[in-house]
Amino acid sequence: MISIPHKTKQFLVLLIKLLIVGGAFYFIYNQLANNEKLDWQKFIVLFQKNQSIGGIVFILLLSVLNRYFEILKWQNLVRVIQKINVAEATKQVLAALTAGLFTPNGVGEYAGKALFFEKKDTKKVIFLNLICNGIQMVLTVIFGIFGLLYFNTQHAVITSETVILVFGALLLLIVILFSIKKITLKGYSIEKLIYKINEIPKSIHQKNIFLGICRYIVFSHQYYFLFVAFDVDLPYLTLIATISSVYFLASSLPTFQFLDFAVKGSVAVYFFGILGVNEWIVIFISTLMWFLNVVLPVIIGSYYVLNFKSRIPVKTDSVNKSKTPFEK
Repeated sequence: MISIPHKTKQFLVLLIKLLIVGGAFYFIYNQLANNEKLDWQKFIVLFQKNQSIGGIVFILLLSVLNRYFEILKWQNLVRVIQKINVAEATKQVLAALTAGLFTPNGVGEYAGKALFFEKKDTKKVIFLNLICNGIQMVLTVIFGIFGLLYFNTQHAVITSETVILVFGALLLLIVILFSIKKITLKGYSIEKLIYKINEIPKSIHQKNIFLGICRYIVFSHQYYFLFVAFDVDLPYLTLIATISSVYFLASSLPTFQFLDFAVKGSVAVYFFGILGVNEWIVIFISTLMWFLNVVLPVIIGSYYVLNFKSRIPVKTDSVNKSKTPFEK
């Protein structure tokens, strides 16, 4: 095996850090500066008309809460491996978000979080991150289906026959998955996955679901209040149902984190276009949501990436020496 000198390793680590941060900022700048659909003059005029310090602080507070609930979710889940404080959870979540910015569906986030733990815990960290993101996806699907059904009663986008067909297909898929749950593929099976999930204490799952719901309520209402700020006058239920539908359908499409606002924006333009909302308003709000909930956390996360150091094993106390649910 070829041995790499220590100084060379340090240089390579620094180079990787700079590439991650530099790439993240390049993609952010490229999307904001070269998007022809963003009419900044209209935005400035409307902003000057409706500017409110209280309103700006409120919208920013919702962004902080959105990411804070995600941090609490991670802190809660990772307890099965190691207890960490909020500051450490913040560092891991934001650094991982930065690392996953330009990877498909944020795959880099999984590797980013794993780097903060010992190598032997890598699979456990990836599994916990899958649960952390998975519950948010499940909630997006549940709220999104209800939102889409409500939207469809107001504006017939799809026929009743199509709705029945889709639900029938989903039901059939669930039946098939559970009927083959014992089939093993490369050592993995649905039955084994369910068993691993059940190993985690119910209290952790319950808290995870609660925090996931809180996060969903925060970012969906942040979207809602931005529409209100842009003088969009639509009934509350109609707006929330449309927002839920947009997030549900957009989240179902494979994409990169840095293109997230473009995908959501495209879906949003279609749905809000049906409601008569101007296209440029929809695009601006989608871009603002992306900026507030992805770009700002990535800027902070870049600091953690640049200051990242390989994890040094630490002595654990008597509490941490007890077996985790994964080791029983």
